[in-house]
Amino acid sequence: MVRIADAVRPRLARAAGIVRPSLARVAGAAAPQVARLTRLAGPPFARITKAGPHAGSWRFTAGAATAGLALAAGVVTAAGPWDGTGQRTAERDRAVALGHTGGADHGRQADSSGTSSVAGAPRPAPSAATVLTGLGGAAGRVKSAPDTLPTTTGLKAVLDRLLADPALGARHTAAVVDVATGRRLYGSGAGTALTPASTTKIATAVAALSAMGPDHRLTTRTALEPDTRELVLVGGGDPTLTARPDAQGWAGLRTLATATAKALKARGITQVTLSYDTTLFAGARIHPIGVNPNLAPVTALSADEGRIDDSTSGPVKRVSDPAADAAGKFAAYLAAAGITSSSPGPSKATTRAQTLATVSSPPLSTVIERMLTNSDNDIAEALARQTAVATGVRADFAGGGRAVRDRLDKLGLPVTGAVFKDGSGLDRADRLTADLLTALLAKAGDPGLPGLRPVLTGLPVAGFTGTLATRYADGAAGVVRAKTGTLSGVNTLAGTVVDQDGRLLAFALLASGTTDPTAAQTALDKAATALAGCGCR
Repeated sequence: MVRIADAVRPRLARAAGIVRPSLARVAGAAAPQVARLTRLAGPPFARITKAGPHAGSWRFTAGAATAGLALAAGVVTAAGPWDGTGQRTAERDRAVALGHTGGADHGRQADSSGTSSVAGAPRPAPSAATVLTGLGGAAGRVKSAPDTLPTTTGLKAVLDRLLADPALGARHTAAVVDVATGRRLYGSGAGTALTPASTTKIATAVAALSAMGPDHRLTTRTALEPDTRELVLVGGGDPTLTARPDAQGWAGLRTLATATAKALKARGITQVTLSYDTTLFAGARIHPIGVNPNLAPVTALSADEGRIDDSTSGPVKRVSDPAADAAGKFAAYLAAAGITSSSPGPSKATTRAQTLATVSSPPLSTVIERMLTNSDNDIAEALARQTAVATGVRADFAGGGRAVRDRLDKLGLPVTGAVFKDGSGLDRADRLTADLLTALLAKAGDPGLPGLRPVLTGLPVAGFTGTLATRYADGAAGVVRAKTGTLSGVNTLAGTVVDQDGRLLAFALLASGTTDPTAAQTALDKAATALAGCGCR
């Protein structure tokens, strides 16, 4: 452990040198934690210790959140989703970026790998390749040290009491799995299907990656009908397509219009009839919950998720017809490039139409990370339908749900009781089990399936990124990575955590019938924090 502490110091120093003032307290508080690690050669972040006169009572000790950067840099460096240096990319960039807007989000600049590189903007979680190395290393070590495996008895002693919190409502289930071995270590109603809310996106991510692969890109194109000079903007179902003029590196309508205008002029054409094609997706565009600020109408052609302002995530009013809106903005860019067009209307490109220009999304791995980190409903619904397209199923809400379930079944995952009405988890009729959620996460850590790794790397990081950025102020910041889920009366959390012995554990916690979402969220966070501080043997 002293060797680990020695490794922490230089990384902590580098991190402390770049943090902004609002993070200074984190770096400052991290130093005592490292010093204590050196003195005690004990767990540097937390312990579950016996407390009080009752042998069955437990107390979580130490401030993991205040040592977030130290944890990210030095604790069990090969056991969790780490980058090649042993420090999580997301935390490092978060430290640099505090005080800036942006992030791994829509309309932002990207490098050649498709990750955001706007100055000051945190990137998505680490790349799949380096995480695979970390997982492989962890698996090799822990399999040779079975005495570090938490026991069911130990986990029950810690979790049963925490999960009995009345804030978790009338029904709650839980499961904990060791990722290296795939062995379930703890279960409480783990086979009972409950409403999963946004943890559904974990299933959508695994299905999409399984069906299309991490390098797959979604392409939007323009096609010219040779006989009529009709120009068709063909939607490729890319939820990251943007109409913003500063979208360098992302699939942008301005880039597509400029390339299209060049191709038209090379043919001596300066005036066209403009149409748009959304036939890749089928069925209703409006989610069963109705018009909702959390999701635009689902269509194969949209720009900036149909947002009416410059926001990049979260609920906001959307345009009523994203395809028509995108086509109108494309027409304006065409005009600026010297091509006159008619007012655009819906159509379908024929097989004779000649492709003039294309723009493509970042790799699916990056899109998946964005979806999970930001709990992006628009991306989730698009990817459920893309999974349907890839597997030959009708690409509507029902078809997307069926395609997701079929892909998981083919992977040998426990889908009994699972119901997929959508890809985002906004539909209250969705049902998942804690067993399935933990199996999905363990499958994503399978060394034989590196293409699924973005499911782990995209999970929000406690205290740092995405929907967990403001949580775990007094808990396991930087150690827990998890997908959140919240609907009225529903609170869920599923992800991974590294325990004090370096075991990478997958967990799923689902609660239904909650009445106080803040209290329920806190109860779930306490349970995940307890896993971080637990050897539980």
